[in-house]
Amino acid sequence: MHKRIISFLSLLTALLVLGSCGAPRKGATGGTESGTVSATGPSASQWRSGVKGTWTLNSVTRENIPSSYTVKNMFDEAPVDCFIGSQWNLPGGNQRGSITFNAEGNLCASGTVRTIVWSIFNPGKTGGQPAFQFKKIYAGDKTSNVTSGYRLDLSYADENSLEMRLPVALNEGNTGNLVLKFSRAGE
Repeated sequence: MHKRIISFLSLLTALLVLGSCGAPRKGATGGTESGTVSATGPSASQWRSGVKGTWTLNSVTRENIPSSYTVKNMFDEAPVDCFIGSQWNLPGGNQRGSITFNAEGNLCASGTVRTIVWSIFNPGKTGGQPAFQFKKIYAGDKTSNVTSGYRLDLSYADENSLEMRLPVALNEGNTGNLVLKFSRAGE
């Protein structure tokens, strides 16, 4: 009986330790779900750890974008549907990663790999929240010579899922979002 209690307490302790070491979590409303982050949300380094890995883009939904508004493409690359099922490889280290397209269709190029350099934008003293940013690197490009890229708002990350929002400028100064939902790919 004594051994069972000790085993149970050991298991409970291990679960609590593992649970507290998870990736950052920030709800869509800006609140946090983990006691290990500040009141304003996870830090840039916490997000970097949470985002790192290989992810599959499962869905892209519209938020505050009228149904009459046409989103022609994402990231000046391809239609939104071409990104569904894509693999986003976001390793640590030098943050050079890739997006591998897997969708079939008229404007989709299944098997195409786009090299990217990614990072977590740290707003520092200027205020605001950290954001995921990347720039596309084509053959022969030097990363330092590529001056344009893309920035997405980080909404949620845990061990198995990731959610980011791509702001879309609408008419009359309004902004909507494309909500990208990922699941961790088998690594």
